[in-house]
Amino acid sequence: MPRGVTYELNDGVARIGLDDDKVNVMSAAMLGEIGAAFDRAEKEAGMVVLRSARPGIFSAGFDLKVFASGDAAKSLEMVRAGAELALRLMAFPHPTVGVMEGHAFPMGTFLLLACDVRLGARGPHRMGLNEVAIGIAPPSFAIELARSRLHPAWLSRTATLGEMYEPDDALTAGFLDRVVAPEAIDNTLGEIVAALRGIHKPSHATAKMRLRQPAMDAMRAAIDRELTMAAYEASNRARSAVAMPA
Repeated sequence: MPRGVTYELNDGVARIGLDDDKVNVMSAAMLGEIGAAFDRAEKEAGMVVLRSARPGIFSAGFDLKVFASGDAAKSLEMVRAGAELALRLMAFPHPTVGVMEGHAFPMGTFLLLACDVRLGARGPHRMGLNEVAIGIAPPSFAIELARSRLHPAWLSRTATLGEMYEPDDALTAGFLDRVVAPEAIDNTLGEIVAALRGIHKPSHATAKMRLRQPAMDAMRAAIDRELTMAAYEASNRARSAVAMPA
């Protein structure tokens, strides 16, 4: 795979690694590379593990410099790429495991939310939808995705107040399924992969679609409604006021 995304296939498991030598910013190019890795995994593998190779960070989320530039076309390209990828992961026919061992800012959180199993390592890192804290309203596709996985009170807090959560709170909220000590991640991941080998894959794919179809329909409608040039141009002034991190 191109720089930014690694791909390893071993014994039916595709391991997709995020590694841009920085903080795994989700640019349109990076999102395209991840999508290409899932294209390959759908054909070659029986399950997928999505994990960062960067210490302390899963992903810094969308490229805030693109938002701050005021370029509506580039912002639209990036956010639509992220939305389409998250929607694809929701419907991916093979089991998917997302591993959080560092900060997961919004687009990183969206990818983890769309995975079937979300495994987290305890530590001083956070995840959530913090867009309102930096001058952006969470896109509706992301709210619909989060609505399908999070407990309502926690969804309200993260979406409207921009709260971010460390792993144990993220587990309570519904962002994660399991949280273990960092040194136990690899063994726990091995246990999860072994368990997933035992499920009937066609039944898994059918059950996933039956369970998630309402959420996916809502995400599709939100993408088609909000992620258009007309909608972006209408709100471009607000997006150009993004608060860049120090």
